[in-house]
Amino acid sequence: MPKNATSAMTQDQPSGCGIDTCEPQVLAVRNGKIRLTALSKGHYPGVTIPNDTVPGLNSIGFWDGAGPQDWGLDVHRNEGIEIHFLETGKMAFRTDERRFDLRPGDFTITRPWQLHKLGDPNIGPGRVHWLIIDVGAKKPDDKWRWPDWVSLTQNDLIEFSGRLRRNKKPVWKSTPEMARTFQQIALCIMQWGRPHCVSRLVANLNQLLVNVLEIIAAQQPVHRPDRTSSRRAVEVFLKNLEMDQAICRDIKTLDDMVKNCAMGVTSFTKYTRELVNASPMEFLKQCRLNHAAKQLRQRPDISITGVCFSNGFNSSQYFATCFRRQFKMSPREFVSKQRSTCA
Repeated sequence: MPKNATSAMTQDQPSGCGIDTCEPQVLAVRNGKIRLTALSKGHYPGVTIPNDTVPGLNSIGFWDGAGPQDWGLDVHRNEGIEIHFLETGKMAFRTDERRFDLRPGDFTITRPWQLHKLGDPNIGPGRVHWLIIDVGAKKPDDKWRWPDWVSLTQNDLIEFSGRLRRNKKPVWKSTPEMARTFQQIALCIMQWGRPHCVSRLVANLNQLLVNVLEIIAAQQPVHRPDRTSSRRAVEVFLKNLEMDQAICRDIKTLDDMVKNCAMGVTSFTKYTRELVNASPMEFLKQCRLNHAAKQLRQRPDISITGVCFSNGFNSSQYFATCFRRQFKMSPREFVSKQRSTCA
């Protein structure tokens, strides 16, 4: 993150500990205690890359520390999702007042602004990989916005975000495939500047995110939230449907909706009716129609058929019928009204 953005961010960040200064790490490199290879933006250590190169990737790299170390990272927060992977050695890791002893093959995940620390108080020997992806969260409860280079499907991104937000388990066991992906990412960083290095890095980053999603999905225990948190999960999901056209378009079934809130159909339907006085699929249709009306209002010259399909409707006739039922006029009449208003 650029330094000026960092100073602006600190006005909104949670109190207690500030954004990572990286000073202990920088001093350790300067004094020859570790060998660091990294790409960075702003204050993070490493080779500085432009902000428009893999936007949102604020820091990525690895370090090698041989033998006992006499330094550790301070307790800190990062503005993005941070992943550490311990390839060799051992390392203490702290987050949310819990301590973990990392072993080779372990990886950690911290959410934006989640308090954490490597070393207790000092780091251990080994090779540590890391990356920080900014998802636009200036506060812990902000909606996440993944960078455009992330190629997971919309449904997978919704699932990934939901699982990470609910995650109470900061340390996970990697797979051999994930370890190989980190090694390929390290090779991309070491060969930075060669032809196609950015494309290779992006391809490997997306593979890594799929690895992480699959591991969490396989290892994460079934989530059984209490009534308050369940209701809140549904409330947030329904709000996302209202605000995000792409989510409305890509959600196809009730099962898709239930999956994103990690609860049963009966509970999800019950909370939806309590919150919006409609069934889940009826509310989804209402949101799609509202998004369609917004498009037609903003661009009266746009293709009505195109608006129909871009909002998840499979039939223009069905779209017209639903539109008339909700807005008391056909899409064409709605467009004509907008044109006359603008004239």
